[in-house]
Amino acid sequence: MSRADPKVAPLRPKRKCPECGRPSERASYPFCSPRCKAVDLNRWLAGRYVIPGPEAETDSPVDDE
Repeated sequence: MSRADPKVAPLRPKRKCPECGRPSERASYPFCSPRCKAVDLNRWLAGRYVIPGPEAETDSPVDDE
């Protein structure tokens, strides 16, 4: 049995690249290329991916009366 046997299914289907939608590659998984990987990293470093949190409370003077 050869390695390129067309009857054998891959272990898992290829996922789409989160940047461009092309099939991902093993070397830059889950992205399709080093370019898409770098684009995503740049977005993280620029602060474009933000997880929303609770509204910040404003410091207001409290009346004790």
